[in-house]
Amino acid sequence: MKTGTIFAFVLAGIVATGAAVAWLAPSSTQAGPPVQPEESNGEEGAVLYAEFCASCHGADLEGQPNWRATNEDGTLPAPPHDETGHTWHHGDALLFDYTKQGGEAALEARGVSGFASDMPGFGDGLSDQQIWDILAYIKSTWPERIRDMQAVRTEIEQMQGGS
Repeated sequence: MKTGTIFAFVLAGIVATGAAVAWLAPSSTQAGPPVQPEESNGEEGAVLYAEFCASCHGADLEGQPNWRATNEDGTLPAPPHDETGHTWHHGDALLFDYTKQGGEAALEARGVSGFASDMPGFGDGLSDQQIWDILAYIKSTWPERIRDMQAVRTEIEQMQGGS
């Protein structure tokens, strides 16, 4: 079976699962978790990424060497933000919260305690819009199929209330 066909089946399965979750989930009038605003500016995000993120995640979003291997202190090196990393595996709310609050705080808020992370929170130094602009830049570098899969993950995250 060709890779494209397999990808189509996997994507269809993810979409069908998301639709089932949406249909079965109780409706709510409350706003859901944050999602990428349409007015995000990827060009401004590229400038901000270079200033605030590239020192750890690489000028070309390549991440640090051996990013999957735990450091002696229990943390992981900074992962790539290009399509070879796992950033696109997460919905918008987690990406935003992870950037704003920092790794440990964002995961602890989701019930994951004891996770060692060197990712600092940038909420005191960057506005929400600036964080979204950085995320827009990162997403703009991904191939369309990766952006589509990340969008599905964001939809599922919305239906689940951000978890």
